[in-house]
Amino acid sequence: MPSQQELDLQISPLVQESLAHNSRTLHNLQSLTASLFGISAGILGLESYSGFLFYLVFSLLTTALFYLLRIAPTALSSPASPTSKAGVLGRYFRSPLDFWTAGVTNGLAGFILTWTLFYGLVRA
Repeated sequence: MPSQQELDLQISPLVQESLAHNSRTLHNLQSLTASLFGISAGILGLESYSGFLFYLVFSLLTTALFYLLRIAPTALSSPASPTSKAGVLGRYFRSPLDFWTAGVTNGLAGFILTWTLFYGLVRA
């Protein structure tokens, strides 16, 4: 006899193309905002740990806003949600950890590049 989770996945299956599209959309948003945060940190003249803290806080804020504006309303309006450890995020992304932390690591290079560029332009 199938488990409750298997029944839920038969009723509303997870489509791998949709999961990849959702991850790609979030990655594009976080890459763009990482560059914008780098520009902001460079113009503000942030150095060392304060610049990295600025990036970390605003990257997590961006992910939280994405969750609140795009995922939470959809999850609340759908009556059938799979009962898994991943919960709501498991329906739209590969894992909750990937959702919350992938943007921080993926956008770091773009942040540092634009941060140092604009810091050098403003302070030169």
